[in-house]
Amino acid sequence: MDRKFDLLEHASNADLRAHQLDRLKSSVAYAYEKVAHYRRAFDEAGLKPSDLVSFDDLARFPFTTKDHLRANYPFGMFAVPESDIVRLHASSGTTGQATVVGYTKADIKIWSNLVARSIRAAGGVPGDKVHVAYGYGLFTGGLGLHYGVEAMGCTVIPASGGFTERQVKLIADFGSNIIAVTPSYLLAIADEFDRQGISAREAGLRIAICGAEPWTDAMREEIETRMGLQAFDIYGLSEVIGPGVGQECADSRGALTLWEDHFYPEIIDPETGQVLPEGEEGELVFTSLTKEAMPIVRYRTRDLTRLLPPAGSRPMRRMDRIKGRSDDMLIIRGVNIFPTQIEAVLAQEPRLAPHYVLEVTRPGNLDELAVYVEWRPEAGASDAADNAPMARRVQGLIKGNTGVSAMVKIVDPGTLERSQGKAVRVIDKRGKA
Repeated sequence: MDRKFDLLEHASNADLRAHQLDRLKSSVAYAYEKVAHYRRAFDEAGLKPSDLVSFDDLARFPFTTKDHLRANYPFGMFAVPESDIVRLHASSGTTGQATVVGYTKADIKIWSNLVARSIRAAGGVPGDKVHVAYGYGLFTGGLGLHYGVEAMGCTVIPASGGFTERQVKLIADFGSNIIAVTPSYLLAIADEFDRQGISAREAGLRIAICGAEPWTDAMREEIETRMGLQAFDIYGLSEVIGPGVGQECADSRGALTLWEDHFYPEIIDPETGQVLPEGEEGELVFTSLTKEAMPIVRYRTRDLTRLLPPAGSRPMRRMDRIKGRSDDMLIIRGVNIFPTQIEAVLAQEPRLAPHYVLEVTRPGNLDELAVYVEWRPEAGASDAADNAPMARRVQGLIKGNTGVSAMVKIVDPGTLERSQGKAVRVIDKRGKA
């Protein structure tokens, strides 16, 4: 691994903040000089890069949103000539125009080293075999982890997503030590281990690096119990760089350490845009500090979390695990609710599986929420007979914990479609009638 990218991982807090401010000033100036969007946005706000003297001054600068990236599709946010771009990634564009991100050779090296740092922080060591079950292609997950595994000095097994039966065979036959995967797909892999009659706990995996979607402590406990490993959260998003922006570390579990030597975080009120004090929950915002191809200034992630003090051996601040996304929040009859709140309720019933879907409709003038959840595979005839009473119990738990009334339908194991990447938890049919 290139050690020059790790010099600040264990620096003193004072050294980290000094380097961070220098990099912040340079990155903002670089964005203004090289990217027409930032030059125009700063000028309209009456600001110059020289107005950034302290960390507090950053709050005066305008935000960057996904709409800005879409408006500059495909390459309008790039700060370098196209000839300097060595890789392109893009979002799926399922909710609008795709967002495109580019990388120079130096960006790829930094990204790879940050993913390697994340793997090491989770307990990985050179020589480990890492089974990468994130999707490859324009999504940053697969290739982001792939190059980080190589930079770490590990063996990469580029399984990608899908072909779940083969995933189990590869893990068992190759003796993988680490798996990188979305938590929902890891549960599908655990189900496939059970279907094949193979003990997942004896397969040799000791670490799971899970990301790309919010997940609850209950889901983590189920993964660790069934797979016989430790599951760690990794955080990232394509617009900022990809996976490797933050990592849950083995010596400070429960929150994710943000790699603040490369990304400066803020928490804002999602309604007002006001910067919130450390420890308050709000929307996460990032400014890149070292990116060449596509510097990003105050990018609104829509992810809801809070900043926490450093812990363990690193001076970087941590962030709480993602509660949800502000654009994933459902408003049901005036009540705000996140899918993870429903997931936490379902986890209170041990006979229910962690596979669920929320369906929102508006048959008349009022919203209606339906929750579909599976019995566990070991459910028997007595459970089937208990379907209606169990549904009523879950309805009461949902109402008591969220204030929302829901229709609950408990279905047979394997009924709900399994995701091979990010789980689709919400089907919103409002406005389609």
